[in-house]
Amino acid sequence: MNSLLAQEAKDYLTNYFLPDYQSFDVVIGYRADDSYFSFAQDFLNGTISYRQLSRAMRLGKLGQQIVLKSQKAFSQITFVDAQIAKADEWFSKKKYRDQRAREDYFSSRKNKRKKEDLYIIQILDEEIKENDERLR
Repeated sequence: MNSLLAQEAKDYLTNYFLPDYQSFDVVIGYRADDSYFSFAQDFLNGTISYRQLSRAMRLGKLGQQIVLKSQKAFSQITFVDAQIAKADEWFSKKKYRDQRAREDYFSSRKNKRKKEDLYIIQILDEEIKENDERLR
C-alpha cells in the first residue's frame, strides 16, 4: 500500500521528471522487475535517499529492457536467429540475480545516512527539479 507521501512523491516526479517519451522511437531503461519496484517504492516512501536508490538500481545486474515504439524502430531490426530459453534453466538464474540484488540492497541499507543525502521529502519541500546539481 502506498503512503500519502509516496503518492505525492509519485505525482511530483511524474509532473517534473518524466521525459517526453511519446515522441521517441526506442526507449531503453531498467527492466520491469520486482526488485526495482521495491527499491523505487522505498525511495517514494522516504526510506532511502536518492543516492541509495541510484546505487540499488545497479545491484544484481538485473538488466535493461528495450522497447521499440514506432514503425520506424521496427523497420530497423532484422531477425537473425532464435534460441529456446528453457524455464528450468533461466528462471533459476533470474531468481538468483533477484535474490542477490535484494541481499545487496538490504545490506547497503544498513549504511549510515550521509549528511548530503537527498530524500524525497526534501525534493518535494524544496521543489527540486531535474537540473538540480544534487541529482548528478
